[in-house]
Amino acid sequence: MTEPVILSLPFVGRWRAINSPARRVPSHGSNLLGTRYAIDFVAVDDRGRSARDWSLGTLVGTEPADRFIAFGLPILSPIDGIVVAVHDGEVDHEARRSPLTLIGYMLGQAGRLRAGLTSIAGNHVLIATPDGAVVGLMHLRAGSLRVAIGDSVSVGTPLGECGNSGNSAQPHVHVQVMDNEDATVANGLPLAFRGYREWVRGAAIERPTGAPAEGAIVESTLVA
Repeated sequence: MTEPVILSLPFVGRWRAINSPARRVPSHGSNLLGTRYAIDFVAVDDRGRSARDWSLGTLVGTEPADRFIAFGLPILSPIDGIVVAVHDGEVDHEARRSPLTLIGYMLGQAGRLRAGLTSIAGNHVLIATPDGAVVGLMHLRAGSLRVAIGDSVSVGTPLGECGNSGNSAQPHVHVQVMDNEDATVANGLPLAFRGYREWVRGAAIERPTGAPAEGAIVESTLVA
């Protein structure tokens, strides 16, 4: 198997790992659009909640994206490289936690896939590394992107803010690595992260490198 591309976590604070390749591959149930080893992160508070408030919409409807902790938080470059693609202008959707609304949303996923990359990735940035890999950060907040094609970025460079654009049920950041900047033909590449703390069943474990476990809360231990 190809050695994983080593990244830094693209945020500060505590985030929960969802759809982790540590649980299964393909992590998102598909190899399409270079997502074979992709991972999602949802920001949480010190009680592990992705949103502090709830309403009737939490149970049976939709909720404003800005109710969620992740919405608007800075997303940082996880690697040194050159920006090769930037897309902005996709709207941030209402969020969905209710099983009733999630079922309908999932049934519409095939249609979003037919509509093209931006309907899935939403607002996003692609970064080419010196070794030829391409790192993608997806579902960013509309109007928040701070880089342009051709920009040189390093670990920690602000790219934009976490949003709820594209194929996203609640604000989160999706990270993937590919062998091509054209996601329609790209193969997903393995990834791992350096320098983070991971909570598993309440125990904090220091990870020099690794892929976070499914559902684990992680926090970067690297000093800027």
